Amino acid sequence: MNSLIPLFVIIPLATAFLIPIIGKITNYFAKTITPIILLALSILSISFLFYGKHESYIIGGWQPVENIPIAIYLVLDGFSCLVLCITSLIGFLVSFYSISYIKKYTSENNFYALFCLMIAGMNGVVLSGDIFNLFVFLEISVIASYALVAFGVGKNELEASFKYQVLGNIASFLILFSIALLYWQTKTLNIADISKVLQNYDNSIFLTFTQIILITGFGLKAAIIPFHAWLPDAHSSAPSPISAMLSGVLIKAVGVYVLVRLFFNMFVFTYEIGVLVAVLGTLSMIVGSLLAINQWDIKRLLAYSSISQIGYIMIGFGIGMMILTKGGEASIAVLAIAGSLFHMVNHSVFKGLLFLGAGAIEFRTNTRDMSQLGGLSENMPITSTTSLGASMSISGIPPFNGFFSKLIIIIAAIQGKFYLLALLAVIVSIITLAYFLKFQKSVFYGKNKNYKNIKEVPFAMSFSMIILVILCIGLSVLAIPSIREVILDQAVSSLINMDHYINLVIQY
Repeated sequence: MNSLIPLFVIIPLATAFLIPIIGKITNYFAKTITPIILLALSILSISFLFYGKHESYIIGGWQPVENIPIAIYLVLDGFSCLVLCITSLIGFLVSFYSISYIKKYTSENNFYALFCLMIAGMNGVVLSGDIFNLFVFLEISVIASYALVAFGVGKNELEASFKYQVLGNIASFLILFSIALLYWQTKTLNIADISKVLQNYDNSIFLTFTQIILITGFGLKAAIIPFHAWLPDAHSSAPSPISAMLSGVLIKAVGVYVLVRLFFNMFVFTYEIGVLVAVLGTLSMIVGSLLAINQWDIKRLLAYSSISQIGYIMIGFGIGMMILTKGGEASIAVLAIAGSLFHMVNHSVFKGLLFLGAGAIEFRTNTRDMSQLGGLSENMPITSTTSLGASMSISGIPPFNGFFSKLIIIIAAIQGKFYLLALLAVIVSIITLAYFLKFQKSVFYGKNKNYKNIKEVPFAMSFSMIILVILCIGLSVLAIPSIREVILDQAVSSLINMDHYINLVIQY
């Protein structure tokens, strides 16, 4: 099945190329082909998750020379397959939602072409087995996202996109600089080959310096505190489907995913790096929630909330790294990492749903100001119900999926004797519940005479929100150990077993 791996890049890339051409002939091509190809990729990625084997694909057929991989590799393992499922499935639902939503804009063909380009770039990042092509795919995805943030071409959109580009380019420079440093020291760009070299490398100062630069660069891409300045403006200014992709998928695929991949499968990480990851995660979790609670713009509230939820993900990985480097109980580290992966999947679903709900509200009322809204539950029952489900999920209320992923991270923190982290995670979850109750009360309940005549959003928008709220409940089954072993434990094993990743590329 390894010959199917390149399709995750080829199909959306080819579609992005064809849309501007065929779109001149028919207006229906872009809005039809984009959901179809993403549905196909969703099915393919899920089949890989359950039935595929871990393998690599060599582009151009170039075989290793004296065990040195000189080709471009696309590597599919448990971790990359899990993220491909997120990218494809959320991408499909967002593109289907956009069929109705994007009518308020001009240049639909450009929107879908850029959307497919962003998907192709993210899939390339997830699959790339060498750090230079990872950087190339990263730039493809973020350049497309810059244009999509500014898609409304208003003053706020252009300003937000400019800020995003400036900070994004700083991040890209830092990442490229660190790649150059690694190539200078290891004479290779292949992640597995670099890992082999670094296992016997004793210049700890150089490694620490390079790791800090990488954390800064990809921390900017992931909008981790204190590298978050671009995110609130970009999320609030972008069209809501793009906000859902930025928050639900992009900051994970080009930020969190790459950080975790490189530190677990390329570097021999230290306890100090684990502490740094946990501290950055804790700061993001706390500061993001405190900034969110004072917001009255729905999308800015959701943007700051994304920063907070990324903090939970980083904490789990940090705990796992600290336990593994100290020779602690491996089962606790596995639990912490599984909790982070679980929350990463969950966040893609409930945050994507919240941004789509915000888009539905703005679509009908032309405002995102919660102080001007109220009483929408009567006329928009689907939007109200799905937004409530997503709000309960992100706040950690059972039986929604967010409760179980947060619970796993907290249990791992307690078992690993990180009691302060566990306590802070609980407190932030309570704060999260507070500002989402404010969101629900201000928008959907009470009385507002201005919106008595509005109606529910069209079918395409409602369908995507309904599927996502079903997932908010359905994904709770991943808390069951037997099911978690099938889906999440493959990804955990791919991360903590460095030799497994190396052997996918380099055959001894």
